[in-house]
Amino acid sequence: MSSHHIVRDKQEPALLIANGESCQPELLGQLLEWSPFVVVLDSAIWRVLDLGIKVDVLLGDFDRDLDLDTIRAQQYPLEIVHTPDQNKTDLEKGIEYLIEQGYPAVNIIWATGRRADHSITNMTNIVRYKDQIKIVMLDDHSKIFPLVGHFEKWYQAGTPISLIPVGTVTGVDSEGLTYNLRQDTLSIGYRTSSSNEAAEDGFVRLRAQTGDLLIMECWD
Repeated sequence: MSSHHIVRDKQEPALLIANGESCQPELLGQLLEWSPFVVVLDSAIWRVLDLGIKVDVLLGDFDRDLDLDTIRAQQYPLEIVHTPDQNKTDLEKGIEYLIEQGYPAVNIIWATGRRADHSITNMTNIVRYKDQIKIVMLDDHSKIFPLVGHFEKWYQAGTPISLIPVGTVTGVDSEGLTYNLRQDTLSIGYRTSSSNEAAEDGFVRLRAQTGDLLIMECWD
């Protein structure tokens, strides 16, 4: 499976592959078509190599003693970035690497599923980078991204849309949802807007005054 469709240096989103639950080949293939730059985190490299994906960068703390010589033999050329800082997750390091390299956007896969602690950490940590790079996290059932400023998008009626705060979010306003919010406060563990939906064919609009809000487009 090739990763390169039309290479536009740092104009298309990079693809960052973590080490959670794999997604369906159809989703992976769609993302690879438009991601000329692929970064893989740590030991996920073995699963990625088995799929025949062209990788540009392998990044991680390599605390599991990866056989880098064998990996290089299977994937060349390959940039290997050792990031030993244990105060950050590999996903955070991967996002920061792409910011440093000047990428404006990243799609993230294989970051959910498997371990619950990894999933919730990966989903919530993306908000800290929302003003530095456009981030979309995807799996077979969800598309997750942070609210940045004012959000507006056309949806088909009944499309599930969940609004999940990271911490507390104040002054949440929405238009176009079945259960609209009016200057509401959402707080993780106490009040969210999970399993809301587009009320009709048309635009959904969202804004918040303070805090970090995750928008989740979900399907069964």
